[in-house]
Amino acid sequence: MQLRRKIIGPWVNPFDQAWLSPAESLGAKKRCIDLREVIQMDARGEGVLSEICKSTGADFLADTPLTKSFAEEARCQHQEAIQEEQ
Repeated sequence: MQLRRKIIGPWVNPFDQAWLSPAESLGAKKRCIDLREVIQMDARGEGVLSEICKSTGADFLADTPLTKSFAEEARCQHQEAIQEEQ
């Protein structure tokens, strides 16, 4: 899945819905989310990204400090959720 531009406000819900359909049909296949063209993400967008990481184990493609920070934040939230469960 490739994301572009802004994952904020009104664009978060379509993003959330867009990954659900492929997630069901892909089964156990590895997912990869391309963040290289994302320039802005709000807390709700980060939450959806973290939920994708948590529920599918998705990898992220990131190539700038900004997109790498989005990926790292999603991974950190995922790790925190795992630690809370233990």
